Amino acid sequence: MRHRSKTVKLQRDKAHRDSLLRNLACSLIEHRQIRTTLAKAKALRPYAEKLVTLGKTNTLHARRRAISILGSNQLAQRSAKALFEDIAPKSADRQGGYCRIIKLGMRKSDSAPMALIEWVDALISTDSEDEEEEVETAAAE
Repeated sequence: MRHRSKTVKLQRDKAHRDSLLRNLACSLIEHRQIRTTLAKAKALRPYAEKLVTLGKTNTLHARRRAISILGSNQLAQRSAKALFEDIAPKSADRQGGYCRIIKLGMRKSDSAPMALIEWVDALISTDSEDEEEEVETAAAE
């Protein structure tokens, strides 16, 4: 019976699912947006939003909890640092809803529904934005 079971299993056992969500969360923190299947994006959203809520407190205990959630490898260490220094301060005035899921349509190979998950407040720097800033500073001089 189901009985209030909210866990999306993603056709994996618990250890595999935990490592998948951990890796997706680290990638989302590092790259600011990732392209994945819709089911994985929906499973990742509450996981990532709990990390941002943890990052908003910015205490040693919160940092250690985030590292224990993300893992102890170097990617997780970098991700935890970026979470506390970049992502959480930008979401300081927001009460929730830190992630956005945008549906992209079906994947060509197996028709799986794809989605883009990204942070709402984190700006993604592209080459065109960098070029526009350089042009504006050059025009100001």
